[in-house]
Amino acid sequence: MRQLSLNVPFLVNELDPQYLLHDRSKVYEHLKLFGVPVPTYAVVRREHPNQELNYFIEQDDFIEIHGKRFCKPFVEKPIDGDDHNIMIYYPSYAGGGMKELFRKVGNRSSEFYPEVRKVRRDGSYIYEEFMPTGGTDVKVYTIGPGYAHAEARKSPVVDGVVMRNSDGKEVRYPVLLTPTEKQIARNVCQAFRQAVCGFDLLRCDLGEARSYVCDVNGWSFVKSSYKYYDDAACILRKMFLDEKAPHIYTIPAHLPWRISEPAQPSDAVRNREQGTVGIPTQSEELRCVIAVIRHGDRTPKQKVKLKITQEKLLKLMLKYNGGKAHAEAKLKSALQLQDLLDATRILVPRARSGRESDSDAEVEHAEKLRQVRAVLEEGGHFSGIYRKVQLKPSNWAHIPKSSGEGEEEVPSEALMILKYGGVLTHAGRKQAEELGRYFRNNMYPSEGPGLLRLHSTYRHDLKIYSSDEGRVQMSAAAFAKGLLDLEGDLTPILVSLVSKDSSMLDGLQDGTIEISEAKAQLHDIIISSKVANGGDPAGFPWMVDGADVSTNAAQLLTDLAELTKEITSQVKRLSDDENEEVATDSDSPNHPYDQAKALWRTEIDMDRIAAGLPCGSESFLLMFARWKKLERDLYNERKKRFDTTQIPDIYDSCKYDLLHNSHLNLNGLHDLFKVSQLLADGVIPNEYGINPKQKLKIGSKIARRLLGKILIDLHNTRREITEVAAESSTRHDPIVVSSTKRKERCYHDSVRNENFEGSSTDEKSVDLDSHKETKYCLDPKYANVLDPERRVRTRLYFTSESHIHSLMNVLRYCYLDESLNGEESLICKNASDHLFKTKELDYMSYIVLRMFENTEVPLEDPKRFRIEMTYSRGADISCLESATNTDYFLPDDHTMQIMEPEQLQEVGSYLTLDKFDKMTRPFAMPAEDFPPATPQCLAVRFCEDIESQGAR
Repeated sequence: MRQLSLNVPFLVNELDPQYLLHDRSKVYEHLKLFGVPVPTYAVVRREHPNQELNYFIEQDDFIEIHGKRFCKPFVEKPIDGDDHNIMIYYPSYAGGGMKELFRKVGNRSSEFYPEVRKVRRDGSYIYEEFMPTGGTDVKVYTIGPGYAHAEARKSPVVDGVVMRNSDGKEVRYPVLLTPTEKQIARNVCQAFRQAVCGFDLLRCDLGEARSYVCDVNGWSFVKSSYKYYDDAACILRKMFLDEKAPHIYTIPAHLPWRISEPAQPSDAVRNREQGTVGIPTQSEELRCVIAVIRHGDRTPKQKVKLKITQEKLLKLMLKYNGGKAHAEAKLKSALQLQDLLDATRILVPRARSGRESDSDAEVEHAEKLRQVRAVLEEGGHFSGIYRKVQLKPSNWAHIPKSSGEGEEEVPSEALMILKYGGVLTHAGRKQAEELGRYFRNNMYPSEGPGLLRLHSTYRHDLKIYSSDEGRVQMSAAAFAKGLLDLEGDLTPILVSLVSKDSSMLDGLQDGTIEISEAKAQLHDIIISSKVANGGDPAGFPWMVDGADVSTNAAQLLTDLAELTKEITSQVKRLSDDENEEVATDSDSPNHPYDQAKALWRTEIDMDRIAAGLPCGSESFLLMFARWKKLERDLYNERKKRFDTTQIPDIYDSCKYDLLHNSHLNLNGLHDLFKVSQLLADGVIPNEYGINPKQKLKIGSKIARRLLGKILIDLHNTRREITEVAAESSTRHDPIVVSSTKRKERCYHDSVRNENFEGSSTDEKSVDLDSHKETKYCLDPKYANVLDPERRVRTRLYFTSESHIHSLMNVLRYCYLDESLNGEESLICKNASDHLFKTKELDYMSYIVLRMFENTEVPLEDPKRFRIEMTYSRGADISCLESATNTDYFLPDDHTMQIMEPEQLQEVGSYLTLDKFDKMTRPFAMPAEDFPPATPQCLAVRFCEDIESQGAR
């Protein structure tokens, strides 16, 4: 801490000297005594560097201090308040690494070190939980217990870039404090008996919106604010006079020569705030943007199954399942996977024995062990975000107990299941970043920086949600980087800005039975090559059962099997050559994993390609295992039966190798791509229902919760707008406000009313206790913006292919439900024709709902709020379709561009919010059925100074 002192007797800090020893832990203790909320923390004190402490335990993803566990991400602060080198350690699921925060050096305030995983041991530190603030810090400055000025800035946690204005000062925006935060400011001021005092506030949402004090800076002032210094002059003069000359008449609250008035925005600002893309009239304002987005380009997903009987592996299973003979062990952490890799390296034969006595089973088992080793060695380090192993005991034996009394049961055989792959590629990351930039430039006001100015001034309410899958999380982080014009690594962005909601965005469990039925029906249609007539298809070809299936699908299946064998045999030869090199190399790797290597490459490894190796970190052995598994799974030689569910996987592998591994010149790969695409065009859309009614049923089961949340987003947006309009009307005529417009407090009420943590409502269907969103606002008194009450809500939902198809099917076919008899489809005929021809919603495909408000229409009029629906097919695969076997790179950067959005409605049509609600509500989860909300991040708001942006 800096010295808390003043040269005025009644303002001098009179605390015990122990609080002046710059000890952060003492400051936290004192704040708690005065009821000031601080993060959960624990203290580690060392008398000398590297001192071993029996109460301190460090593991890969957590530390324990006196039995209290802190899971990563957590914050490490020196006890010494004058030491500003603060560290944040990230979990392995997010890629690991450490970010160092420090006093601003030029335009940097933090650096990320992906290779650092261990905490410092050179001194005494405070460890505290990481507070999900969405990347915003709030600086609060008091002048006595009755006054507090607050400014928001971009946190150094996000990307470490300091935003400066044209004068070289850090960009900050004045914000309003909530009543609870004002009380915190009062308590801090009184706790340290420091009238002029600055402190740092973290606004976070861990189940409920709360604010915490994370640092007290003592004697500090606002860097530049005329209003602050005018107010300070008034307040301090009054304090001096009250103390030393109370008989003197008290001066007015405002200085007579400078009245605090709202600052008028300049013409440049006024121009920047006008204009929105796609709005037909001047009276319409964009109010809400909701997007459901698929993840970017990924490596093929893989799985290895093998039976293990080796004692070393069985003991490893017992080590991680608690020593229980019948329990399953799950290995996911770096240390667990390293143990498995060490054991596997010993068990894998260095080369094929060549003995004629080796059975096919023995050869296959050895190949699978090599595959397991190759997977664990891939990339040079571990991360649970894309590799995990299950060990399930399957047979047991009885052996004498070590005590000699009786017997005990131990596993003698187990099933090992290794899942890997599905990792976001360098191309996927680039796709996501570029799409984020596209949204920033095209989905929001078009003039000037548009979104960034809204965002930086607390008028953009942004939340980003992701499923639990690693590729989806990283796609969301990369998109956020492009959307908000961030720099640096994705790990800090992921942890700071992306919230996981697996129950809303993961899995197919709710539609498993119906999907299995659809796949069985689809299999029969493909094998028979007969498309069943499910109704009159005149003008509506999508109404036929299995309408997308090719009429010669059975012959295409045979061709697919033969072409797959050809590719597999070519990759096998490459794998054999690679295996021979490893066997003869006495310096083959047998070292621990290297955590310094980045998990997700941002650029193509041209050295590997020049050496004739597969793109990325995949070896020929893993590439062969991928194709061999596809070959075996597609056609069962013993049963003489095709498995048509493998068609999409073969199609994915073809696309991946044609895009990333065309330099390997695999003969027949493009032919295989054409055949697999013809089959996939029939399989992919029909896996979610072979006819419209089945698609609607399956889609409503999978996307039910997501669609319910979307309706909540839209209705909450309308309520906020209605409340603002009602409040404005009250100032002129209180009678005009009806009770129905007071069902939910708007974001201004969150600031003006003390009870901002709870809300009552009569409409539970759209207002959830589990989805309350505390609003933090720009201070309109002297913020240089045209319309401080203007607000745009953005909700981004990142998910997988299943949810994109499911949501689209509900939008396409909801009108077929009996309860909506006679209603027209939400999707126009031209869009339906186009969707029927589209077949696949590829990587980074998305569906966007934008809600506009027509301010010239009365609030009660249904046409006050209009919904615009667009979608994009995602990655443009035309470059693959037109490629030939002689093409070397398709394209040079291995990245397929994202298709422009297309309208789902006729030009000039008007879809009201009420109509959209009526059509989709039967297929959405009611708000009252939502499970309790998981901890979510608050919105982040920041950007560079507007004037300095143009010069960059």
